[in-house]
Amino acid sequence: MSVHDLADYPWDSVAPYAARARAHPDGIVDLSIGSPVDATPAVVADALRAATDAHAYPQTVGTPALRAAIVDWYARRRGVPGLTPDHVLPTVGSKELVALLPLLLGLGAGDVVVHPRAAYPSYEVGARLVGATPLAADDPADWPEGTRLVWLNSPGNPDGRVLDVAELRAAVARARELGAVIASDECYAELGWDAPWADAAVPSILDPRVTRGDASGLLSVYSLSKQSNLAGYRAAFIAGDPVLIAPMLTARKHLGLMVPAPVQAAMAAALGDDAHVDAQRELYRARRALLRPALESAGFRIDHSEAGLYLWATAGEDAWATLDRLADLGILAGPGHFYGAHHPEHVRFSLTAPDERIQAAARRLAGS
Repeated sequence: MSVHDLADYPWDSVAPYAARARAHPDGIVDLSIGSPVDATPAVVADALRAATDAHAYPQTVGTPALRAAIVDWYARRRGVPGLTPDHVLPTVGSKELVALLPLLLGLGAGDVVVHPRAAYPSYEVGARLVGATPLAADDPADWPEGTRLVWLNSPGNPDGRVLDVAELRAAVARARELGAVIASDECYAELGWDAPWADAAVPSILDPRVTRGDASGLLSVYSLSKQSNLAGYRAAFIAGDPVLIAPMLTARKHLGLMVPAPVQAAMAAALGDDAHVDAQRELYRARRALLRPALESAGFRIDHSEAGLYLWATAGEDAWATLDRLADLGILAGPGHFYGAHHPEHVRFSLTAPDERIQAAARRLAGS
């Protein structure tokens, strides 16, 4: 497959609904794409400004300060001690890594790339770009011979589903039977809402309770876009098995995939400050507390959504019909069709809208 064979970018098909929603007398409430709307934390912006004298090429491997910050963050926030700088690597946002990982791992025709049934589309795109076969399957028993890469996503986008320690262990056991790498996309891990994740940390694939001391074949992917409002910085990283990290680093050097030096400084500052993450979580918690009951009162059922930035909802009709009705209310959401073939009646509502817009959505839904 070549880049010329890729399907059209799916969000383009939402444009007519967005145009109708914008025509609402009180304006659009855009709950479709999960792009942060709140200010970048001052501690991060200050670090970026202080690092603007970036006359030399940055290191692909990351500065010692950034790599140490990533290692410390995994130990402090994710319950993953014992990592070293050789276990971690910064990336230019997480989307490029997701799409390029099959290439960086040397996959090709005849290899299977497994991803969740409700899934961010870049998992499939990355498989198709190298000629591998994507397969949507949540149950490890359904992962076939020939599987070389398994994508997990916990908390999930779009569905907010969290995989607990037992589920992660089962996934690791099956992947090792198959000789496959597991890459766990964990970028919403700081945003747990429902029990037990309101009080307990969402487990990482690198959690010692999962690995039992053996992290071979395991990779954790994380982004600062959501927890720190750094989507425009393109700030992310991967951690895990150094046997996998080392050749990826070499390939990324050849490809010129370097995180800009000021962004590396900003990432280190963000990873070292927990206060802004806690404050941002409370903003999203308040928005969710408004939007969820409004959707339920309007006839939606919320599935999963126990963590993350989205409410995964269905009104028992095709998602395009739901988008049509929402557009009359000036509300825009994401159709479940964008996240695989298995959820055509679901829509994804993002919490990334200003408080006033969330309040407007709640009022409109109440009157629908």
